[in-house]
Amino acid sequence: MTPEDAEAMLQDYFAPWIQQLGLLVEEVGERHTVVRLPWSDDLAREGGGLSGQAMMAAADTATALAIASARGEFVPMTTVQQSTTFQRPVVGKDVLIDVRITKLGRTLAFSEITLTAEGSAETAARATAVYAILG
Repeated sequence: MTPEDAEAMLQDYFAPWIQQLGLLVEEVGERHTVVRLPWSDDLAREGGGLSGQAMMAAADTATALAIASARGEFVPMTTVQQSTTFQRPVVGKDVLIDVRITKLGRTLAFSEITLTAEGSAETAARATAVYAILG
């Protein structure tokens, strides 16, 4: 799967409000993806930091793309669990979301997600997610 294939999936399978995040697929591998969440003042909360809700939605979406890449195609799936720990604010910078599939079973997939502000070596947030594969 190529980044262009994954971007096409964003248009074909995700809700319009997810598409409005402007996610850009930077990298797609056998069991991982890197997705960029572009900075937008519309996604900032009071105080100027990027909202956690936007980062969690982007991480969730990037995970679905990583699972599709690992399976070789997009199949029906749903989030079962997502847990996020925010470590530092992101202000005025894009966020890179690096998803690694740690286990891909027949009916469940597990992932670890690292969110980093562009240009920073420091992690902004870490997440884990579990997906049920329905198809």
